[in-house]
Amino acid sequence: MRAGVGLVLGARARLRWVHLVLGGALLMPYFLLAQVVVGVWAGQGGFFGSTPLTFASYGLSLPLAAATAVFGLVRPLSAGAVRALCGVPGERLAAGPARSWAARGRTSAWWTLHLGVGAVLSGMSLAVPPMAVVLIALPFVSGLRTAELGLGRLSTGAAPYVAPLLGIGLLGGLALCAAAAGALLARMAPVLLGPTAADRLAAAEERAADLAVRNRLARELHDAVGHALSAVTLQAVAARRVLDSDPGFVREALAAIEDTTRRTVGELDAVLGLLRDADPDRSDAAPAPTLAADLDGLLARTRAAGTAVTVQQDPGPTGNWEQLPAIASREAYRIVQEGLSNALRHGTGPVGLWIAVRDTEEGTPRELEITMTNPPGPAAGPQPRTTGGRGLRGAAERATLLGGRVEAGPHRGQWRLRAVLPLGAGSR
Repeated sequence: MRAGVGLVLGARARLRWVHLVLGGALLMPYFLLAQVVVGVWAGQGGFFGSTPLTFASYGLSLPLAAATAVFGLVRPLSAGAVRALCGVPGERLAAGPARSWAARGRTSAWWTLHLGVGAVLSGMSLAVPPMAVVLIALPFVSGLRTAELGLGRLSTGAAPYVAPLLGIGLLGGLALCAAAAGALLARMAPVLLGPTAADRLAAAEERAADLAVRNRLARELHDAVGHALSAVTLQAVAARRVLDSDPGFVREALAAIEDTTRRTVGELDAVLGLLRDADPDRSDAAPAPTLAADLDGLLARTRAAGTAVTVQQDPGPTGNWEQLPAIASREAYRIVQEGLSNALRHGTGPVGLWIAVRDTEEGTPRELEITMTNPPGPAAGPQPRTTGGRGLRGAAERATLLGGRVEAGPHRGQWRLRAVLPLGAGSR
């Protein structure tokens, strides 16, 4: 019993009733316009004097409402009202404006249903309660029985004493109608206002784009901060070991630590700024390091950590790295940085680095090839904590985005990292 009363008069039912009354209020402008049209057509100036004309105006107002519902903003407004008042979960409703004609047609059907049913229930909500109050008070107020209220036989004989039951029945019937109409709209809302296949595809593409941006920023953080921490740690260790015997080396190591941390703080601030602003392409972001501008500094900081690096560079016919496409230069720098980080953390000897622009088969674009080798770490004994392969995976992702590839693993007694990045015809 209590559950049944809750379904009819509970908080959710009352909110749905408000939603229906809102629909009736929204139909009023269409209804008044339709009354003018119907009154002019019927040749009558008093639009409220004829019940048939009133119903005709109501019938004409519905297609007028349906026609205006093709505008895109009707759907988000309707979905917001349904979420707030009808108890329909937000994930079952479309979030944005209706763009396709199919979605607009469904929105138009919803708009017509909401306003049409809401107008009927609003009229009942205005008419039934006063009538019910009169019927309930009829046995107790003699003036009501003699007044011209059109009650007929209800005001004579023993009928007035039965009238309160009829009045209570009218109120109960109104509540039942409101609950049923609210449940109907709540059931139809996901059908007519739910996301279409195009909406789901657009949402999936948006999520994929967001994940791609987050992955890119995660790679930037890993490469910049991970390399800096590895380099600074080794530089500090090397400086501590020769603190008393080689003050010159210690000064160089401390200068390298200062330079590394300063640069890394700048890169970290830039990436965090992108995360805060959710705009990875903003124009005021700090420029990413490139092969042309920052390779020498990267090598110097690595050598300051006590690791020897032998470099062979062949920029091709241009003679410098500034002719590389900007994106290839940025990603190549990060790949070299990751290779050096791995060598610092896991290697035991000097690093050989070879970077060259080379021709591929006839008629195909040039490629940038990066090869790094170093002796592998000890096979036994305590090993430094690794990053779970995220760095090499990030390097592979960078190369894949450019249509290239990365290979990493043992090679002729050495650990080798080899990356090939296509440069395109414009890099010649």
